[in-house]
Amino acid sequence: MSTTTPDPRLAGLLEGARSLQPRTVALRRQIHRHPEQGLHLPKTQAAVLHALEGLPVKVTKGESSTSVVAVLEGERPGPTVLLRGDMDGLPLQEATGLPFASEVDGNMHACGHDTHVAMLAASARLLADRRDALKGRVLFMFQPGEEGHHGARHMIEEGLLDDGVEKAFALHITSTMKSGVVTCRPGPMMASADSFHVHVKGRGGHGAMPHNALDPVPAAAAMVGAIQTMLGRRVSVHQPAVVTVAQIHAGTTTNIIPEVATLDGTIRTLSEETRTLVHKELKQAIKHTAAAYGCHAEVSIVPGYPVTVNDDVVGQHVVDLAAAAMGASWSEPMQDPLMGAEDFSYVLQRVPGALAFLGACPRGVDLEDAAPNHSNRVLFDEAAMEHGVAMYAAFALDALR
Repeated sequence: MSTTTPDPRLAGLLEGARSLQPRTVALRRQIHRHPEQGLHLPKTQAAVLHALEGLPVKVTKGESSTSVVAVLEGERPGPTVLLRGDMDGLPLQEATGLPFASEVDGNMHACGHDTHVAMLAASARLLADRRDALKGRVLFMFQPGEEGHHGARHMIEEGLLDDGVEKAFALHITSTMKSGVVTCRPGPMMASADSFHVHVKGRGGHGAMPHNALDPVPAAAAMVGAIQTMLGRRVSVHQPAVVTVAQIHAGTTTNIIPEVATLDGTIRTLSEETRTLVHKELKQAIKHTAAAYGCHAEVSIVPGYPVTVNDDVVGQHVVDLAAAAMGASWSEPMQDPLMGAEDFSYVLQRVPGALAFLGACPRGVDLEDAAPNHSNRVLFDEAAMEHGVAMYAAFALDALR
């Protein structure tokens, strides 16, 4: 049963977003041409500030990063709702062939953060025209450093949430979903992401006389299998967990047994309990395997983003709200969480809210054939941004009724 009460203020949102589309597309393409990485994005920050000029918002720039926070006060007092758009790109050489492709070698907006910025800025303009319908205020969070740099945490440490935020919402575009469709789910939405690093030490020697050495290479190879066995035997099948060994390095030539081998990889889980368990069992599996080969192993685990957990009520409500604002055909419940990670998780640890996905598969491309996010060939249907702008605005209007 839908939890969304019909709200006449949602009428016309999609049309309003459509009227802003030329401005939204222009900002997206400007940012796409000039991608920046990490916490310091001066060109992107300048583009955001320019896009907000003339709007009745109070703007604050970050100190530890080039973040931007804009606050729109409604006509009547009330709670605060946060809307987030992340701004950073990725270290990729673009190969899309777009006329507005990246002009910066080795940098690309391959995860669609350029569209997030443009949609959030357009929603600020759309909501500014509807201030009389807002009972409270909207906080627009333009965030750098989502791609592994903990940008959301930096903003929280600078006081982003100190004045109280009642609800929070973020959209993430994806090329592998039908264009314009919004999907969301209550509970775990995306995984935690930790990296692990293993240093296997043996004793080097001549490749022709392995009995005089302690070869770390077979030990490292055995660890790959031991890790997967550990997942199947120590972690419940009802608790999803992924451990991927992404790198193995050892040796310098063909006739030398190296002294050291290294392994590096990622750990993904959908609960903090499973996260803790996998960390513990991974260390044991590696150390015991090393000992079985007469070697010694040192394991370090570097914590990354926590699990992205949507509020149970808000997560379901977003699905209903998308249907109310844009029509039932543009709203789908998400069945399964993704094992990717998001630093909006830091916000959701503090504030009831939700992260939702916005489909943007290019026209004429089958979903199965679309280049995915983080590919240097990824393309997004810009028409989907109209729905993203409307969805941001709908969330704020609904929460501040």
